[in-house]
Amino acid sequence: MNKILVANRGEIALRIMRSAKEMGIKTVAVFSEADRSALHVRYADEAICIGPAPSNQSYLLGHNIITACKTTGADAIHPGYGFLSENAEFARMVKAAGLILIGPSAEAMEVMGNKLSAKAAALSYQIPMVPGTDQAITDVAEAKQRAAEVGFPILIKAAAGGGGKGMRVVNALEEFEEQMKLAISEAISSFGDGAVFIERYVSSPRHIEIQVLGDHHGNIVHLFERECSVQRRHQKVIEEAPSSVLTPEIRAEMGRCAVDVARSVKYTGAGTVEFILDEQLNFFFLEMNTRLQVEHPVTEMITGLDLVKEQIRIAKGEALGYRQEELAIKGHAIELRVYAEDPENNFLPDIGTLKTYKTPKGNGVRVDDGFEQGMEIPIYYDPMIAKLITYGKDRQEAISRMLRAIDEYDISGIQTTLNFGRFVLQHEAFASGNFDTHFVGKYFKPGSLLNNNEDEAFIAAVAAAMFTKNKKAVASANVAAATSNWTRNRKTFN
Repeated sequence: MNKILVANRGEIALRIMRSAKEMGIKTVAVFSEADRSALHVRYADEAICIGPAPSNQSYLLGHNIITACKTTGADAIHPGYGFLSENAEFARMVKAAGLILIGPSAEAMEVMGNKLSAKAAALSYQIPMVPGTDQAITDVAEAKQRAAEVGFPILIKAAAGGGGKGMRVVNALEEFEEQMKLAISEAISSFGDGAVFIERYVSSPRHIEIQVLGDHHGNIVHLFERECSVQRRHQKVIEEAPSSVLTPEIRAEMGRCAVDVARSVKYTGAGTVEFILDEQLNFFFLEMNTRLQVEHPVTEMITGLDLVKEQIRIAKGEALGYRQEELAIKGHAIELRVYAEDPENNFLPDIGTLKTYKTPKGNGVRVDDGFEQGMEIPIYYDPMIAKLITYGKDRQEAISRMLRAIDEYDISGIQTTLNFGRFVLQHEAFASGNFDTHFVGKYFKPGSLLNNNEDEAFIAAVAAAMFTKNKKAVASANVAAATSNWTRNRKTFN
């Protein structure tokens, strides 16, 4: 493997290119017309335009990416996450073109890309499942009967769903028919597939995921868990590793189950098996993501592994260089996704120009980003600016470093999730580890950040008043000492 084309943009494209460069592998950037001046374009050894700004005219066009590979002589493609990273048809196109896809097989993507076929694969290894239906269900009367047997509240889910689309919570039998029709309609409009199934609704779930790696020699390991329960609109905002609630026994059992899920589809590359955890710490299979996750840095921090390099080595046919028993958790890591969003306005995107952009630095701080001061956040893509990651010897140190890093992160021109991140980390529920996926709904209300800012402003005003008072006292005491050291130094440095 001599040259990798990165079929993505922004921070993940840069992150992949940096690992490839360390391995002595050349890189090719692809870009839309909106990304012509992007950092990943400037960083790559070569760059090629693949179309207009909208992603369906550029980054989502597999044939354009294949052509770019042929033009530049790239022999492998890394899809990053999003866009074509879990597209089985694209994976087949790459293989047919004689190129290497740095990712799993099309067959694994296909099975795990549908929640029902994923459940069927996992069931072959007796993986715990939330009670519900194992098949798509379209008959309302039959669905009602099954829902009554499982017990309310019920969750109706789209088989091809993701991001909370095609999902409805039903609290009573009389609501069921209407909610099922709405779920089917949304599933058709979002995914072109109206298949739905039902599950018992876990009222206070935690979202726990296990990172797995599999090679082409049958070796599969897990790299422990990530806690991903702080979400908005069913999408993660803060992740940490390890989870603060898992016992060593539960961690080992979840890891074993994740490896078995990967084994059920002969998985190769990096993947993530997601579970929900109920109040009694019982865990149930949710789905598998057949790609690199946004939050992979926290796993890298606690294991010391570079997951992109591992992906590349696996794609080259190399065997994993370690066994499960050789892997261990060291320290604690937290990631905050820095989005161009207004948390006070239901996290709506806030597109604009980065008038100020200065990243935090120092021990235990990592920033994965794809922007610099003066750049605009394009309206065409996901509004994530950066991933802010902190690492510490324990959870408290990682939290303290994250709070310090948030304070040092200087962004103006747009609203971001930085202040929201501070709100979460300072909240008693997060600090104690006693939280679930309803954190935002339970604790975050319009005005929450305003109140925090008012408190901070009051403290700052008091501090400033005290400083001014002390300064006046010092000035009075030294009024006759015009040649004091303080005065001389002040004149010297003015």
